[in-house]
Amino acid sequence: MVSATASHGAPPQSGLRRVVTASMAGTIVEWYEFFLYATAATLVFGTLMFPPSDDPYAGIIAAFVTYAVGFIARPLGGIVFGHFGDKYGRKKLLQVAIILVGVATFLMGCLPTFQQVGYLAPVLLVVLRFAQGFAVGGEWGGGVLLVAEHSPDKSRGFWSSFPQAAVPIGNLIATVVLLVLSRTLSNDDFLAWGWRVAFWLSVVIVAIGYYIRTKITDAPIFLEVQKEVEAKDEISYGVFEVLKRYPRGILTAMGLRFAENIMYYLVVTFSIVYLQKFLEMDTAEVLAMIAIAHIVHMIVIPLVGRLSDRIGRKPVYGFGAVTAAAWGFIAFPMFNTKEPVIITLAICLGLVIHSFMYAPQPAIMSEMFPTRMRYSGVSFGYQVTSIVAGSLAPIIATAILSQTGSWVGVAVYLAAAAAITLVAVVSMRETKGISLREIDRVDRERVAAETASIKVPTKR
Repeated sequence: MVSATASHGAPPQSGLRRVVTASMAGTIVEWYEFFLYATAATLVFGTLMFPPSDDPYAGIIAAFVTYAVGFIARPLGGIVFGHFGDKYGRKKLLQVAIILVGVATFLMGCLPTFQQVGYLAPVLLVVLRFAQGFAVGGEWGGGVLLVAEHSPDKSRGFWSSFPQAAVPIGNLIATVVLLVLSRTLSNDDFLAWGWRVAFWLSVVIVAIGYYIRTKITDAPIFLEVQKEVEAKDEISYGVFEVLKRYPRGILTAMGLRFAENIMYYLVVTFSIVYLQKFLEMDTAEVLAMIAIAHIVHMIVIPLVGRLSDRIGRKPVYGFGAVTAAAWGFIAFPMFNTKEPVIITLAICLGLVIHSFMYAPQPAIMSEMFPTRMRYSGVSFGYQVTSIVAGSLAPIIATAILSQTGSWVGVAVYLAAAAAITLVAVVSMRETKGISLREIDRVDRERVAAETASIKVPTKR
């Protein structure tokens, strides 16, 4: 019997670091571009891509609706990339994803404005946003699994948290680029052409990320299972197979994702709306505060990942869910002081709390599914939730603020989401240190038993 804590097939430290670097490189690219859109939706698209309105929030809400299109596309990307990633490998699909999101983002920088082409502008924006979201939907699952399947069992939480840390790095780069452009250009020049430069720069980052990803291979555990699936007709893969055999894992993954996803976009996207539009603070100052918070986020994520290896996934995630419920009631009064230091602390606090849910996610979700359907299971559970969580969070929060003129409803909204996630934490099983090969063994025996029962002739 395979030990639940054995480290099978783990590469040497140098090889593992190369895999981590490759995964992070692509994730940085994806999230540079994804967050660039989120920030541009607040600062640019609401003004340039939609018809003018007397309501200062109308254009922003419209831009956030197109932002939500990317989230709707993400589950589709997760299903397609998950299916073929389980069949052909994580590496190949990740290379496709990085090219697709790069092309879509570059073309966003070439878009005409509403004033130039009318309603064709938001239509084109939606098409490109869909392509971008589709690619990101396939990126996350493949990126984290590439690391998780190479990692030793006892430190999977730590190593697989690094792709998560790449998200704030990508966001930080996007924020810094926009910050530099907004500080060096007049507001008219920034709106006229400056914002386009940030999208065009994606070509450089994509080229670097793609090159790095050519230098790694899929994990031995995947290559072994791939041969087994090809040799045996009774062993299947894909989203329908995982929904059939592991529905509890899918539902648990969705519950875990719910509050984490909502909180992240309230902290890094809606906070820009609140500070810039509601409190009328300077755009460059707000971006600088967000940039500082991204640095803190990047540092904290691996530390929390290591903590989940030591004390377990459940207590770490549970702490994140409980404190997430309180963040809104603490943070918005801090925002209202208009003091940059206090506001920065509130944003940093939000991302530190978020880390307790975000850092252990790859390990937890990897440990829910066997290798033959892991890409599909992880991607589906993670990305479907984005439709009702992260995609709607800025829209709901902005609508609440617009209708009530108060932050209280937004804080209540986040607290309710945290309660749902806490239920998922309580219901999940602890998987700290478990062997992925042991998960495969149990799954293999289950399939063999079902196959044998079908072949046994029924007595008349």
